[in-house]
Amino acid sequence: MADIDRRRLLLAGAGGALGAFGALSLASPARARSLWTWSPAGSVAGTGAGVDPEWVWDEEVDAVVANLIDRGQVPLVNDLLRDWVRNDQPLPAGLPGELRAWMEEARKLPTWANTTKLQAAVDFTKKKGLYTGALYGLGSGLLSTAIPREARAVYYSKGGADMKDRVAKTAQLGYDVGDVYAYKPQGGMIATTVRTRLVHAAVRHLLPQSPGWSQTSGGQSIPISQADMMVTWHSLPTYVMSRLKQWRVPISAAESEGFLHVWQVTAHMLGIKDEYIPATWADANAQSAQVLDPIVAHTPEGAALTDALLGIIAEVDAGLTEPLINAFSRYIVGDRVGDLIGLDREPLLQPIVSGAWPLVVAFREALIPFPGVPSIAWVLEEALRKFVLLFMAEGRPIHLEIPDANRPL
Repeated sequence: MADIDRRRLLLAGAGGALGAFGALSLASPARARSLWTWSPAGSVAGTGAGVDPEWVWDEEVDAVVANLIDRGQVPLVNDLLRDWVRNDQPLPAGLPGELRAWMEEARKLPTWANTTKLQAAVDFTKKKGLYTGALYGLGSGLLSTAIPREARAVYYSKGGADMKDRVAKTAQLGYDVGDVYAYKPQGGMIATTVRTRLVHAAVRHLLPQSPGWSQTSGGQSIPISQADMMVTWHSLPTYVMSRLKQWRVPISAAESEGFLHVWQVTAHMLGIKDEYIPATWADANAQSAQVLDPIVAHTPEGAALTDALLGIIAEVDAGLTEPLINAFSRYIVGDRVGDLIGLDREPLLQPIVSGAWPLVVAFREALIPFPGVPSIAWVLEEALRKFVLLFMAEGRPIHLEIPDANRPL
């Protein structure tokens, strides 16, 4: 792991409480998990077997992709799927039969998908896009680096060799969900989610062969279980909605329900079983409290991912606003997560940001007049706008390809 910079290595092994925690995480990587107690009665299915999702994966596609890898057909499939990007596109000719059959089924929306609610989600993103953009990129993006299993799965997989590209792909999902055409025929979310399932299946097949992952997996034999996927899911919509409420952003009942619904549909399309997908925000918060909140921790792999994300931020203006983004990131994720992932402290800017951002929100929502907003607030908003545009309009090509190997040692 030579690409983790010296400052973060020192952070991981330094004295004090954080250093001790980092050393403990290296020595004992297993995460503490309570027994699964969340009831399927709170799911979109309303019923289910109640099986712990820790021991459930995505069996059908896992078998299909394992066969592709073993037969050496991954390069062919990646080439065929490169231009399959729209929801209404037919699958390309030449795909292996079992893969084509699976994809035709996987691309179908759930019967409970509601077009009115999906449109409400689009309307919500149009109005609140600055907030959700910042929260996906700086909030969820950084929080994911404090999720040990996710950080390690990303780091040791093939995509971990290009951290910037891998982080960009992760962040992109949040913006694609809010696209005007997301699940409409001319949109791309169906293609994105189906290809993501193929990537996940490949990682599940390959990572157990990685010495680096096996030595840090804490006894997990197969990565990306349904439990792991729900942890990641909560780091996106559940986390974002909680922050929007903390910021007192006005959200109508229809907007709130629409935002939840587009993520429920996305969970289903990513292969999560309906009995694990929360039916309401109350159900989501209850599940998140069990599966996400207790497990955030420092890992060297997470620190490397943090460096990659901060490197993307520095590209906005050659690092001129990076201290401001650092301060805002700590404001979003909190000092606990900020310390775990090695975010720099900005003692001068942090109190300014925590005081200015509520004023930005209040002004944007017409709760206070322009003269009541200090100039620092507009500097902060412009920095965030540039950060959001970096992902939404910079034109970086994002290609989801099935890996056929792990991260090179």
